Amino acid sequence: MTTITNFFLLFIFIFIFLSQATSLSKACHPQDEAILLQIKKEFNNPSLLSSWIPHTDCCNFNWSGVACSSLTNDRVTDLSISNDIHITSKFPPSIANLPYLETLFIFNLPNLTGPIPQSITKLTNLRYLTISKTGVIGPIPKFTDRSKNLVELDLSHNNITGTLPPSLYKLPNLSGILFNNNKLRGSIPTSYGYFNNSHVSTLDLSYNKLSGKLPISLSKLDIYLVELAYNKFEGDASMLFGSNKKTLVVDISGNRFAFDFGRVELSQTIATLDVSHNKIYGNFPMAMENVTFLNVSYNRLCGEIPKVGYFNTFDVSSFVHNKCLCGSPLPSCK
Repeated sequence: MTTITNFFLLFIFIFIFLSQATSLSKACHPQDEAILLQIKKEFNNPSLLSSWIPHTDCCNFNWSGVACSSLTNDRVTDLSISNDIHITSKFPPSIANLPYLETLFIFNLPNLTGPIPQSITKLTNLRYLTISKTGVIGPIPKFTDRSKNLVELDLSHNNITGTLPPSLYKLPNLSGILFNNNKLRGSIPTSYGYFNNSHVSTLDLSYNKLSGKLPISLSKLDIYLVELAYNKFEGDASMLFGSNKKTLVVDISGNRFAFDFGRVELSQTIATLDVSHNKIYGNFPMAMENVTFLNVSYNRLCGEIPKVGYFNTFDVSSFVHNKCLCGSPLPSCK
């Protein structure tokens, strides 16, 4: 053979080898690739997703915000799309067609609108769901026990309306529930007292339009953070407290609660306590020694401010506008 012929054959061999190697290295499942390209289209083809190019490998972190797992034979398990004010679209319904999705993170897309489709509950492998700081509207999807793998549900800082879904307590692994900063109405379902306390650590319903009395079943709730601030709740909230609970933070400020604060039993672990802007009366309860942040302002409390723990670090703003509190940092008791 001539030198030119040998060179030509070598070139063909290298080309075939590289083509096969490229084909073998492409881990992206064709079904997932087609769904992702449809999602891109539903997002109106934003520049943020310019790396989502047909017939390239969507795995191995080649496509922005997309990750696959070898444990699922290289199916897409993680989708993260965030921090883009230029994405202007409705919530892409095709996201619900990624059957192996475990983490969905949609954050700070203020021009993302429309409701979250109920079909998202089809994602039975989903563990972490974050749709936060967007313009989505409509109700919270009705999750059933099919979503038993769900660990964290963060739908905060949106325009979500409707009521709290009562069936959430059926999700055995749910740890964090963050619905704060929305437009939710109605009362807290009685079923919320029956969350799995060995898993649930956070319940944040603050800054909504929720109202009514708290169900007595919440006395069974034993979690780290309870945040109900700035709603329209009324009546008794003492069931949120308990000397044997593991509570770290309770914030019930900005409501219409009215109960005897002196009869509350605080946990030994509580560090942050904000009951300001309510109609709470009585004096201070026992076991305030470990509280490092306190606000009881704008209530109807009376009596002497304790001289325990961190109380000497709290300024006047923690105690102002009460009925008859006295003692440092307020005027002394007579």
